[in-house]
Amino acid sequence: MGDFSQKVDKFIEIFLDQNGYVRVIEGLQNTLLIAVTGLILGILIGTLIATVRVLPKYKRLPRILNGICSFYVALFRGTPTVVQLLVFYYVLLPIIGWQITGVQVAMLVFGLNSGAYISEIMRSGIQSVDPGQMEAGRAVGLSFGTTMTKIVIPQAVKNILPTLGNEFIALIKETSVVSFVGAADLYVAFNYIGSNSYEFMVPYLVMALIYIVLVLLITLLIRLMERSLKKSDRSN
Repeated sequence: MGDFSQKVDKFIEIFLDQNGYVRVIEGLQNTLLIAVTGLILGILIGTLIATVRVLPKYKRLPRILNGICSFYVALFRGTPTVVQLLVFYYVLLPIIGWQITGVQVAMLVFGLNSGAYISEIMRSGIQSVDPGQMEAGRAVGLSFGTTMTKIVIPQAVKNILPTLGNEFIALIKETSVVSFVGAADLYVAFNYIGSNSYEFMVPYLVMALIYIVLVLLITLLIRLMERSLKKSDRSN
């Protein structure tokens, strides 16, 4: 017990007296920024891909676009996120002359990666909507795109909201690999504290606790949103 108390004291010393808390706050901000940006980009990309993949395939252009989207999804779902980070940061971006920070690279890669997964989630959500909704929209003169954006996709989002919440949780947990491209996330912050105190048990336990709290808060938020949507559906 005394040994653990000493470890806690070392952690507190680095955390407070040597500005470890500043690194933790910065790491938490970067973790949330990468995850939130990745989710937003993922939803935009995923919705676009899902829309393309449900287009009628009897014309040549939709078939070509569907093939491109299928390759994109297979590429990003078939390779580890850390490999994607390394390829973008050390290979692709230097080739095209882009000089951006590790955090910005992580935001981009997480968005592209999430888009591949969300496209499948969104496609299943679109397919879960009654086909009569599309037929009704087209019958009153709406275009395919207008019917999708105004009628089908809003209903699909309601159906897949819990799954989107799980994707956001997965993004937050996956941010622990962004240190490979020099991004300062929670792992980097607590690794700094552990390196300076020569003791990693307490810093890593606190880091794990922060991740758990984040996941619980997101889960609670998703449940509240689901209840709100159900109430609005009943009132309508």
